[in-house]
Amino acid sequence: MRQAVINRKTAETDIRLTLDLDGSGQSEINSGVGFLDHMLTLFAKHGRFDLSLVCSGDTQVDDHHSAEDIGIALGQAFAQALGEKRGIRRYGDTILPMDEALILTAVDLSGRAYLGYELPIPTEKVGTFDTELVEEFWAAFVREARCSLHIRKLAGSNSHHIIEGAFKSAARTLREAVSTDPALGGEIPSTKGVLE
Repeated sequence: MRQAVINRKTAETDIRLTLDLDGSGQSEINSGVGFLDHMLTLFAKHGRFDLSLVCSGDTQVDDHHSAEDIGIALGQAFAQALGEKRGIRRYGDTILPMDEALILTAVDLSGRAYLGYELPIPTEKVGTFDTELVEEFWAAFVREARCSLHIRKLAGSNSHHIIEGAFKSAARTLREAVSTDPALGGEIPSTKGVLE
């Protein structure tokens, strides 16, 4: 079963997260950050991941700790659910249009953390959400998931569309990479014999 349960508590956040990589896109999200709830709900839907998340964070300060720590917990969940990564496709890529925005994402579940982030966002906020936290979220995710993820804006002028396009594109890219390839017969897709 490719599932994970993460409980992570610090002085700044208390997070409970469950993930099923082979789900149907169901989610129950209460991050304490409205815009991030929206992004994670569509991430689950477009990746067809079953995702449950509750976060109690110090949002009276700002949303930074919650966004970063949720990225950490989600990355840990992917790493836990994938285990040795036997039989997975390993790579994925998507070019996704969201109205005027066009977003490219590509991933390698290599065991090495790298974020290639070229997603200029025109405004500093979407509603009350600081748009710089999008990069913080994905940087935390790749560190813990131990993957190489590239996110690039090819076009776009609306901040909401750009960010939403990035989350949808990343979800579909990860869906492809974590899917199993029957031709591999349970092998680890690396000449090294490990992906770590």
